[in-house]
Amino acid sequence: MTTAQVAEAAVRERETQEESQAPAREPEWAGADPEELAELWAARHHEWRRVQALMETSGWKTYEPEQDAEGSARARERETQRTAFIASQTAHQERLREAKDELRAEAWLSAPAGRRIRALAARARLTPDQIVAQLAEHAVVGEDSTVSVPAFTPR
Repeated sequence: MTTAQVAEAAVRERETQEESQAPAREPEWAGADPEELAELWAARHHEWRRVQALMETSGWKTYEPEQDAEGSARARERETQRTAFIASQTAHQERLREAKDELRAEAWLSAPAGRRIRALAARARLTPDQIVAQLAEHAVVGEDSTVSVPAFTPR
């Protein structure tokens, strides 16, 4: 970490703040929120100033992250948060993929079919829509395109 890098952070912080205050101008980073970028650069600039002060007080010529207990702890915390965020995003994406395959349907059944479904649901202590869903889950299409439902125990 050099003084030049700290100065660069200050310049980027100022430029990003200026961009956030000039909505008519297209931001340098298209699609990014200028206020978030300004906060990011401010945080980086603060960290770089902390590192520079640590280097000056410790007499280091180069920055060695292993010797910086505070910086290493922050890096571990950021990595933990990053890992948790990625896991959360991955789970969310998986839920979205699953949801695309789900089907919500409203079906009008004849009176005899409706009575049969309600009777099955009552015996199994389920709702009629749960019975219909389980029937669909167990349905099998034969080679001759016939549809059948093998015997199963509702759950």
